[in-house]
Amino acid sequence: MAETAETQVESGKQAARAERRAARLAKQIGAFAKAHGGAEGQLAYIGQMGTRIVLVGEDGGWGDLVAPSYAVAENATRKAGITMHESFDGDFAAKVRTGPYEWTRMAGIQVGGPSDKA
Repeated sequence: MAETAETQVESGKQAARAERRAARLAKQIGAFAKAHGGAEGQLAYIGQMGTRIVLVGEDGGWGDLVAPSYAVAENATRKAGITMHESFDGDFAAKVRTGPYEWTRMAGIQVGGPSDKA
C-alpha cells in the first residue's frame, strides 16, 4: 500500500521533531560532559515514557535525561560523542560519586540517615 502525500508530510514532520529533540539532548549532554571533565552514558528503556540517558562524569558527578524514544536517545548520544555502555555495572558504576543528598534520599533510614517523617 502506497503512502499518501499527507502521510509522507506527517512522517517528515515527526522525523524533523525527533531530530530537533536529539540535537537539544546532545547539547545538554555536551554541557554535562564539559562541566564534569567528560562523560560516559548508558541507555535504559523506561516504557511508554521513553528512554533514560544516564550520564556519569569523569569527576563522578551523575545525572540523567529522558528522551521520548530509544532511537532519539541513541541519536543524541551519538551526536554528543560520548562513550556508551551496555549496562550500568562494573567499572562504569564504580565511577559514580554520591553525596549526603543521595545517602539521605536513597538509603537514609536503613543506614541511620534522617527519615522524611517529622
